[in-house]
Amino acid sequence: MELFLQILLIVSSVLLIVAVLLHRGRGGGLSSLFGGGTQSSLSGSSVAEKNLDRITLGLGAVWVIAIVGLGLLTKL
Repeated sequence: MELFLQILLIVSSVLLIVAVLLHRGRGGGLSSLFGGGTQSSLSGSSVAEKNLDRITLGLGAVWVIAIVGLGLLTKL
């Protein structure tokens, strides 16, 4: 179980880093990478950005669960 949580932690950490780096900063991001950068700023986030937000939150939740699980296993 501990090995599984360690592997899960490593994989989720790498994917979380990639997901955060894909987010739009001041000018770019995933939506502008695929041609969505021509939208006006009044229209809000694109579908790609909303999906990326959901993926990032999910990965963050998996990361936290892996950290807590490893902490509980280490304490026992």
